Amino acid sequence: MKKIILLPLLLLAILSCKNESRKPENSESGTIEIEESNSDRFKSGTFEIPAGKGYEKTIIIRKDSIQIEKYEDRIDTLSISWKNNFNYTLKMLHPKTAIDEDPIHIKITSLKDNSYEFEAVIGHSNYVQKGEITKISN
Repeated sequence: MKKIILLPLLLLAILSCKNESRKPENSESGTIEIEESNSDRFKSGTFEIPAGKGYEKTIIIRKDSIQIEKYEDRIDTLSISWKNNFNYTLKMLHPKTAIDEDPIHIKITSLKDNSYEFEAVIGHSNYVQKGEITKISN
């Protein structure tokens, strides 16, 4: 009985992130829906979050399970754990404050050619911070 219930839930989880086809460009946002397998390109490389929308200009370097963030006069090192191609969690390796100890849950909400939009939640907060990350090199 448990297997019968778990199988549909597993299928639903797998299919929930997959786009069945490449859709045409959205004229308002310029967003192109991209198949799930192409989102792997955001798991490593050098990225930038531009200044604005609650962020300072941030340079991000990802390699394996490590993410290094450079902004203002700070450098932070975080572990990155991918749950699937659209969700990952960041955790500070050397937290300096109590809020730095909480994990940051990231959900990718939209893919573009070399960038993605995301929603971030710190810990169990109800506050959602939105932003966009652009890949600037491999």
